[in-house]
Order: sequence, then structure tokens, then C-alpha cells
Amino acid sequence: MVSIQNLSVEFSAKTLFDNISYVINKRDKIALVGKNGAGKSTMLKIIAGLQMPTSGNVSMPADISVGYLPQQMQLNDTLTVIQEVRKAFAHIDEMHKQLDNINKALETRSDYESESYQDLIDRMTSLTDRISLEVTENQDAEIEKTLIGLGFKRDDFNRQTSEFSGGWRMRIELAKLLLVRPDVLLLDEPTNHLDIESIQWLEQFLSTKANAVVLVSHDRAFIDNVTNRTIEISLGKIYDYAVNYSKFVELRKERIEQQMRAYQNQQKQISDTEDFIERFRYKATKSVQVQSRIKQLAKIERIEVDEVDTSHLNLKFPPAPRSGDYPVIAENVEKKYGNHVVFSNANLTIKRGEKVAFVGKNGEGKSTLVKCIMGEIPFEGNLKIGHNVKIGYFAQNQAQLLDEDISVFDTIDRVAVGDIRTKIRDILGAFMFGGEDSDKKVKVLSGGEKTRLAMIRLLLEPVNLLILDEPTNHLDMKTKDILKQAIKDFNGTVIVVSHDREFLDGLVEKVYEFGGGKIRECLGGIYEFLEKKKMTNLTDLERSKAPSVSNKDGGKTKKNANTGKPDNTPSTKLSYVDQKEKERIVRKCRKKVEEAELMITELENQLTALEERFSNGETDNDLYIKHSDTTKKLENAMSLWELACTELAKLENSN
Repeated sequence: MVSIQNLSVEFSAKTLFDNISYVINKRDKIALVGKNGAGKSTMLKIIAGLQMPTSGNVSMPADISVGYLPQQMQLNDTLTVIQEVRKAFAHIDEMHKQLDNINKALETRSDYESESYQDLIDRMTSLTDRISLEVTENQDAEIEKTLIGLGFKRDDFNRQTSEFSGGWRMRIELAKLLLVRPDVLLLDEPTNHLDIESIQWLEQFLSTKANAVVLVSHDRAFIDNVTNRTIEISLGKIYDYAVNYSKFVELRKERIEQQMRAYQNQQKQISDTEDFIERFRYKATKSVQVQSRIKQLAKIERIEVDEVDTSHLNLKFPPAPRSGDYPVIAENVEKKYGNHVVFSNANLTIKRGEKVAFVGKNGEGKSTLVKCIMGEIPFEGNLKIGHNVKIGYFAQNQAQLLDEDISVFDTIDRVAVGDIRTKIRDILGAFMFGGEDSDKKVKVLSGGEKTRLAMIRLLLEPVNLLILDEPTNHLDMKTKDILKQAIKDFNGTVIVVSHDREFLDGLVEKVYEFGGGKIRECLGGIYEFLEKKKMTNLTDLERSKAPSVSNKDGGKTKKNANTGKPDNTPSTKLSYVDQKEKERIVRKCRKKVEEAELMITELENQLTALEERFSNGETDNDLYIKHSDTTKKLENAMSLWELACTELAKLENSN
């Protein structure tokens, strides 16, 4: 579908890509991986046609549509959210206008046999077919479902886009792309501004409804759940694997080991041959054998081991000075803007040495509470910072606050004081800014490199309370793992605001959930929290349906005065008969899922066959109608599959 051929890119005599080629096929879900600065974002821009390579080309059929979501963008601030998102269907509106103009022209024409009249009829037929092919009957419902899936509330739909932060504007642009359903979807760090629930919704959408996808993301759980192919960019080359990221890591390790074994064997063979030549070079009786070995040596095709990136980030937070036993205590803290209550009655106690996570949907107050702790904004209630607490704060937009017109070295030199100024080069080298890289302008750095540079500020003086607001945005997986280990080894207290499940897993022992104006404490790690949250939702659902429990006589069962629960509550464990009945229902539900999957496969095959006929030049009107009908059937089959999967998940998670 999209062919990348002999692509090379050079920047300031440095080779970013060296003669690389690959193909993006229909329905490919590709993870583009590599360290920060390897060229992932550049690759997406080239495919999108926004940047030209030094040599090589990107070719695709003329009718292939490409959608691109960059890391940062500018949005029109004169429209509401719903008006901006409706731009996704602007091409359909344009086709309707063209159709109206043709109809008006036909009303005044009477030269029915003329060639120009027939041209108008042909154009009208073509436009009608294209509109029928692209228009869905529930356009507004699709817009609503997409916006809500990405975290918007219905009240937000008529708000001006200028009222939203950069992260929410990114979601607006993402909603437009998803609604257009391009043939190839290019996403550059789409999860950076999404909360956990929105990420899970996007995972489901990309897995079931998107066409070809090429994405750059450092969220390991996200790309594992979405992709079926991994392309690694490393030192100017690419390595293509038809597996997800986790499997790719294993295969990549095997590839390097195999190359190393073959390389070592060949090096021994070369060494032995060279020794033989050197030993008998001047013996006439061995001249024939020596010449034979020289020719043999010249013919050997040397094995090269893929160059392993040996640059290594050496990240270690300074030892934390001892603080009081409770660095942060909040009692009945409330924050509101006008009549809007962000949160109220917030109560939390963070002990010295604890590592906790703030999670929840965007806009529910995570960063707001951090600003309250930092004393940046006023609030109501009692918020006490413990004795001798020294805070190191990494803000969500820290990387964007850097002066882009100065060098990497000057960025640190301007904030360093005392003896630390004599060690700036060493510090930058430990953060992979060694040599000439320390003299680069900040504006030429990638997003991950800027984040690393901003992180250095935290190391300039010892602190005992680290507050990290989305610290992993733009960091590659290797650097995230190093940062995670550094936080684990840190002997102070840590508050992490993050949506990255993989990063938080094994790092925090307590989770605070922000939502509905409340802050709830949950002991345990992030995956324990997600599991408990699911169970809590089910419990709440049942409680709303059955506020009281009736006994067999029709009276209400008395509640235990101590627990508030019904006395003689039967065991939640299912009986043998009930268990068998549940297994039967689960089997039936699984069958529904399998049948829906078979139907989807069959309809996709039908669509592929129809599209091949289009590519062969067939333009029969019946063919367009059949394609439109098949597309709608596929969408219905997808919806049935989603419902069946949801029903099956509920059954499997119930007692």
C-alpha cells in the first residue's frame, strides 16, 4: 500500500537513515521504536509528505489517504469543540456543495443530448456514489462516541477550543483523525496527553476499527496491545519484525547473539588463515598454498555485528536529607475555580520514604493538588509540609520551558552554582550529552532529549521529596527503565503523576485516584488498583439496583448493626449447579465472539476483493453500492463483536 524505497536522510553531515526500504501493508499495526533522536518522528513526517528525504522516495496509490498526528500542533481557536471536530467531514460537505451546484446547472439545461450535459450527469453519479460510500447514518453519534471515548464530557462539546490546554487540543485533533478513518494513520506519541481510561479506549479503537497504523509511543503496554509489527530504527538502519514489542525484544537479543557467534567463528577462521600466510609466506615449497589462502581470505564476506548502542544514561538521585516522618499531610483540602469544584474534602497522609501515584482522568485535579503542595496556588483546608522537606519538582511542561536559543551546556551552566559548575561536562556526559552534543542548540533536540535535559535540574541539589508530573512523556523505553530504577533506589519520598501503567508497575505502593471531585486512597500497586476499581464499579452497580435485600417471606432482611451488611449473608461462592450454568453461558458467549470474528474476517475479505476490482479500473455503479453495503455490514459486525466481548469480560470477571 505504501512503499518506502532506498530512503536516506542526512542532517549536518550526520546520517539519520542510510538507504532503508520497507512496505506498509493494509491492516498493519506498526510500532516504530528506537532511542530518542533515532529519527522516529522524522520518519513519520516523511511518510506524511511534510519533509523530504535526502534521497529515496515514498510511493503510494493516488487514492490512499494519510492522517498524521504530530507531537505538537496549532489549532484554530475561533470554533467550539464540536465545530472543530466536524471538520473531519468537511470533504463530504464539499461534495454536497458540488452536487447542489450540478443540480442547479441541470435545472436550466435542455441540451440533453450534448456531451457537456452527459459530463454533468457522470459527475453527479460519481459524487452520489462517493457520498453514499463515505457518509454514515449516525455521524453525530460517531462524533459523540469518539469525543467521550477520549475523555470529553457532553458539556465540553460547545466550549471554545481556546479554553482547553494543549493536551486537550491534541485530543480534539486525534478525534478528527479517528473519525476520518484514513487508510494510513500516523501517530506520534498519542498517549502523552491521555489518561489511563482514554488510553484503553484508544487501544480498543486502533485494534478493531483503524486501518493501517504506524505509531511512535514509549508506552510499552499500549504498543503491545495495539501493534502486530515492530520496526526498530537504530544507527541509521531498520530491523523489521512481524511481532509486537515484547516479542521483538526477545528476538532482537537472539539476533545479536547469533551474529556475535558467527562473527567470532569467522574472526577465528580469518586469524588462522592469516597466521598460515605469515608463517609460510617466504617458503618456496608452500607458495602455492599461501597464494591459495590469500585468495581465499580476499573472497571471505565479512560478517558485521549490528552496532549496539553503548551510550548509557547514568541516572542517580543524590542521597535524600532526612525529613520529618510525614512530608505531606492534607486535611479537608478543597480547590475550586469560581463555582467549579476541582476536588473537596481531600485527605491524605504520605509517610517518609513512600512512593505514591496520582492517577485519574485529565482535569480531575492531579496537577492542581501538586501545585497546592508546591504553594503555587491558593486553596482551602489544611495542607502541611513536614519538617525539613526539600522538594524537587518536575512539571508536566518542564521541557517546553527551556530556552531553545541557547546550548545544552549553557542551559545547565545558568542554573548550576558552586563546585557543581566544574562538573557540568561530566554530568552532561552521564546524560548522553557528551562531546559535541553539549554544544547543540536546545531547539534541535528531540522531545526525549529535552526531557532528559530538564531532568538534570533535579540533580543539581539534594532533595527528599520528588514530585514528578508526567516525567516519562517523550522518553524512550530504555531511558524510562533507567529513570524507574533511579526512583526505586531513591531513599526519599516520591509522588508520581502518570498514566503509564508499565512505568508505575512495581514502582509505587499506594495509589490516589482523582475523580468526581474526590480523592480516594488505594493501597497496592497500579494493577491492583485497576483490578479493585473494576470490582468497585460492579459493586456500586449492584448496590444501585438493589438498595435492600428481601427475604423469602417478602420482608426486608435486617442489617447487622456493626457491619451494615445483611445478617446470615449467603456465601458468594457458586454452587456446583450454578457453576455449571455459568460455564454454559460463558461458552455460549464465547461462541458469539468467535462467530462475530468469523463474520468480520469474511466481510474484510469481501471488501479486499471489491477494492482490488476498483484498483483494476472497474467503475460499475453496482460495485460502489456493494462496497458501501459491505462496509456498513462490517461496522455492524464490529459493534456486535464489541458487545459480545464486553459481555464475555463481565461474565469472566464475575464471581
